[in-house]
Amino acid sequence: MEYQYPIDYNWSTDEIVDVIKFFEAIEKAYEKGIDREEVMNVYRRFKEIVPSKAEEKTICGEFEEMSGYSSYRTVKKAKEASAGDRIKMN
Repeated sequence: MEYQYPIDYNWSTDEIVDVIKFFEAIEKAYEKGIDREEVMNVYRRFKEIVPSKAEEKTICGEFEEMSGYSSYRTVKKAKEASAGDRIKMN
C-alpha cells in the first residue's frame, strides 16, 4: 500500500508494532478475509494502547482516510459475529 499508518511517537516500539498489526488485520479483512478471533485479539491489544474512544476515533479515522478501510465497521462486524466466523469486508 502507498500510505503510512497513523502512529504516535510516544508509543513504545512494541506498541507501534501491535498497532500496525491491528491495521494490517483491518486490511486483511477487506482484501481476503480474516478469522473473527484474530480481529478481536488485535483489537483488544489496540485498546490497551489506545484506551480513549476519542483517540481511537481520530487514529482510525486517519487510517480510513488514507486506506479507504473502516476499522470501526470491521470491528463492529467482528463483535456481531460468532466464534469461528470469518470476517470479509467489501
